Amino acid sequence: MEIIHLEKEESFKELIKEDKILIDFFATWCGPCKMLGPVLEKTESDIKVVKVDTDEFEDLAREYGVMSIPTLVLLEKGKEVKRNVGFIDPTNLKKFLD
Repeated sequence: MEIIHLEKEESFKELIKEDKILIDFFATWCGPCKMLGPVLEKTESDIKVVKVDTDEFEDLAREYGVMSIPTLVLLEKGKEVKRNVGFIDPTNLKKFLD
C-alpha cells in the first residue's frame, strides 16, 4: 500500500478522487494507531492510504464524523463505502479492503 501523510488540507479533496482510497484518521499519541501503522505498511494492495492526523486536521475529522481513533474510512470515487473504528489485524484488514 502506498501511504501518503496529509500535509495540507487543500490537497485532501484531490487525493480522494481516486477510484479507491483508504483514509486513516490517527493521532501520534494513540497506542492502537501506532499498532495499526505497521499493519497498513505490510498489507499488499493497490489502494492508497491517506493518513490524517486528527490533532492537525480537526475539521476533516469532524466532517467525517470521527469520534474514536484509529478510524479507517474506505472511499470509492469520493464516497464512503466502509468504516472501521479501532485496531484491525492484517487478516481482517484484507477482508475490509475487498
